[in-house]
This record gives sequence, C-alpha cells and structure tokens, in this order.
Amino acid sequence: MKLLMFYAPTFWFKTFKKVLAEVEETEIEKEVRNTVVIFFHAEPADEGRMGKVVTKFVKNAKWLAGKFKTRSVVLHSFNHLSPEKASPDVAVEIVRRVKDRLENTNYKVLVTPFGYLNEWKIHVAGQSLAKVFKEI
Repeated sequence: MKLLMFYAPTFWFKTFKKVLAEVEETEIEKEVRNTVVIFFHAEPADEGRMGKVVTKFVKNAKWLAGKFKTRSVVLHSFNHLSPEKASPDVAVEIVRRVKDRLENTNYKVLVTPFGYLNEWKIHVAGQSLAKVFKEI
C-alpha cells in the first residue's frame, strides 16, 4: 500500500468519467475544507495482509489529521504510485474498512467514487508535514 497524504485547506473534486464497468453510475461534485486528502494505491501483496494494512492506513490518517487539528479525511484511489495494482475488490475492501474505522472514532470521511476518473483541485498547505508519502 502506498499513501500520498496532504493537508488541504480546500479540496474540490468532480466525477469525470467512469472507467470500471462494474461500478454504479454516479455524478458528484464536492468541496471539503480543512481536511487530510489521502491518495492511496493498493498493491497485490496487500490482500494477504489486509488487517495490518488497514491498521497502518488508519494510524497514518489520524497522525496527519492530528498535526493539523482536523477530523476530516478524504480517501481517493490513485493507481499511479506503483506499477503493480491490487484487484479492485481488494482496494474497495481496504478503503471500506479504513472509512469505517475512522468514522467509528468520530472522523468525517469522504471517499471519492471508486472506478472513476475525477477532476480535482487541491490547495496544499505550505508546511513540510502537509505533504507526506508512506509505504505500508
């Protein structure tokens, strides 16, 4: 699992194009303020260690959110961080578990639609910790 994490005073996205036939049709446009945006990339090895991946993913999200005193997290599938990809089912299951665990501890979580290309605008804060890459 690869995580590219940002603290964003503002993050906006809009669905652009559906790229996975098996996902349902949706059109959405949203803007979130004072949030941690996590671009994640699930890899084939993550399937066999899903519990560990979810735990570390959640810990990293909470750690960065804590640094910026926010309880808002955006999760966005971004399959450009590694040459190998997990199956869509694995990626969806990981993000579902991460979302549930964060919401169970009073985080507000937005997951961008899986299986879609999206337009997005992100205003990333200037502090060094506002931009973090993790490999878990």
